Amino acid sequence: MSVGAEQRSLFVPDGLAGERVDAAIARMFGLSRTRAADLIAQGLVQLDGETVGKSDRVLPGATLEVTIPSLVDPLEVVPEIVEGIKIIHDDDSIVVIDKPVGVAVHPSPGWSGPTVVGHLAGAGFRIATSGASERQGIVQRLDVGTSGVMVICKSEHAYSVLKNAFRHRTVDKTYHALVQGHPDPLEGTIDAPIGRHPKADYKFAVMADGRHSVTHYETLEAHRFASLLEVHLETGRTHQIRVHMSALKHPCVGDLTYGADPKLARRVGLERQWLHAVRLGFEHPDSGEYVSYESTYPDDLASALEVIRGAV
Repeated sequence: MSVGAEQRSLFVPDGLAGERVDAAIARMFGLSRTRAADLIAQGLVQLDGETVGKSDRVLPGATLEVTIPSLVDPLEVVPEIVEGIKIIHDDDSIVVIDKPVGVAVHPSPGWSGPTVVGHLAGAGFRIATSGASERQGIVQRLDVGTSGVMVICKSEHAYSVLKNAFRHRTVDKTYHALVQGHPDPLEGTIDAPIGRHPKADYKFAVMADGRHSVTHYETLEAHRFASLLEVHLETGRTHQIRVHMSALKHPCVGDLTYGADPKLARRVGLERQWLHAVRLGFEHPDSGEYVSYESTYPDDLASALEVIRGAV
């Protein structure tokens, strides 16, 4: 990904007479041979006004013009205010937010959209420096397509305490999921290991050699086409609820990645999985007092639920 470009022009010195163009560029502009060859291949190099091939030779006194796009690190945190992120709680140690759908928690290769850490930087929040540079202060994650409450650490002490709490499963993570059909039994525990899907690296699946994963659920409402569940996560694997419900043959409504019915998704107007982080409870890293934060359903999920409730 590149933003902007630098135009540079130099005369070929006598000492480089007869050199290949890619080698001359590497020496004159301080670039690697690979980068020089890449610029030539993109048509960004001219010798006396003519485009060149990487194996062409240079003559002394010739004008070498190079356009060098400025590279942007895909993991760089870009400060920007992201519409829809709500601050639920803020103190010296933590900030608790309500994350909307379509926002990633932190930058990653292949993701060029908005991020939570980018928003916090843009809004002037100072967050903990512990963790990888693009994930500083992050002790939990929500999928891009999952909305709801999450906590980010502002102090190093809070990061240490809460990272430990998540690791030792003392954080109460409560989700609501609208799933197709009616799970039997109406409440239960899914204990099934999760690993990366053998045929699609963007998905996960119940795998014999996967990581230990435990999901507790209970049915809050049962309707004709779908059931509203309250889900408590004992472990925190990527896509855990989505994978476990799909394995039970009751995928989240709208979750086409994990086998949801596209007709039902269209009927209720959903373009993502019906899954929302409604509550987060933990001991505050400073006071030790138990705190709990909540998030209401966003409009798309609330609207889809009303369609399901009204279905006869």
